Amino acid sequence: MTPLLDIRGYRLAFDGFEGRAEVLDGIDLAVQPGETVGIVGETGCGKSVLARSIARLVEMPPGRVLGGSIAFEGQDVFAMDGRALARLRGHGVAMIFQDPMTYLNPVFSIGSQMVDVIRAHDRAEGRSMRARPAARTRAAELLAAVRLPEPDRLLDRYPHELSGGMRQRVLIAMALSGEPRMLVADEPTTALDVTIQAQVLRLIAELVATRGLTLLLISHDLGVIGALCRRVVVMYAGTVVEDADAGLLFDRPRHPYTRGLLAAVPDLARPDHRVAGIPGHIPNLLAPPGGCRFHPRCPLAIPRCAAEKPGLRDVDGRRVACHRAEEAA
Repeated sequence: MTPLLDIRGYRLAFDGFEGRAEVLDGIDLAVQPGETVGIVGETGCGKSVLARSIARLVEMPPGRVLGGSIAFEGQDVFAMDGRALARLRGHGVAMIFQDPMTYLNPVFSIGSQMVDVIRAHDRAEGRSMRARPAARTRAAELLAAVRLPEPDRLLDRYPHELSGGMRQRVLIAMALSGEPRMLVADEPTTALDVTIQAQVLRLIAELVATRGLTLLLISHDLGVIGALCRRVVVMYAGTVVEDADAGLLFDRPRHPYTRGLLAAVPDLARPDHRVAGIPGHIPNLLAPPGGCRFHPRCPLAIPRCAAEKPGLRDVDGRRVACHRAEEAA
């Protein structure tokens, strides 16, 4: 089966005053239609930059692609012209970002913004743009689909008049307006309290199931990933270190970094459980360490780890980038 999303050897850097930071170093990731995949890792590991790269939302420059490719439905994202790219960003990939107030314009009503998005998708698909009243009707349908009450009245309200959870649902409705094949949700519930977070996560799970969507969920929260995703990809300092079925990864992690992440999660069911942090810090990507980027923090590191970068290889039913994956079990 041809992957819906196929990333091969993707390398990305940012040029700045202090030099070039290699933020993604040889990312390999394939996502099949209908999969639910979670990407986890510490802040600064490259999760969000990877998500933006899929829809070609990284500004070039200062961004610079150093190698590799990203293909969606078999088409090279970086070879797309304006029309194909507009279609990718609506009917192909829809993004749900972390902070709705950053992506909703405070001076326009919800309805005005949604109507503009819906008509822009019409244009990208090569259709005649529907009249504004028809687009408004469609906007109300989308708000109802994300469980917002009184959608017709809500269209006339402004972002600051809505709660955080309501604004996030508006962003989800906008993402659905292009009838996408894949949802890319980048920390979609981080800014919400726990109760509203659970409601939004349930909504995303229902939409993915009922609409047959592919989901790529990015989060630092292993609990959120475990609740929604069947497969988990672990990133560290711009590299993929482990890629496994969620149950397998949580039960028997094979990379020392994955083991460290899981050990840092409190276990409320075990009062005697002690949370263990990962020693050290994420490396400076202006001058990343040679070999495995995790080796300065790794309890299993050997001289080979500093000299030779490990590639992803099949170990115990998953892919892992570690010279000592067998011992890590």
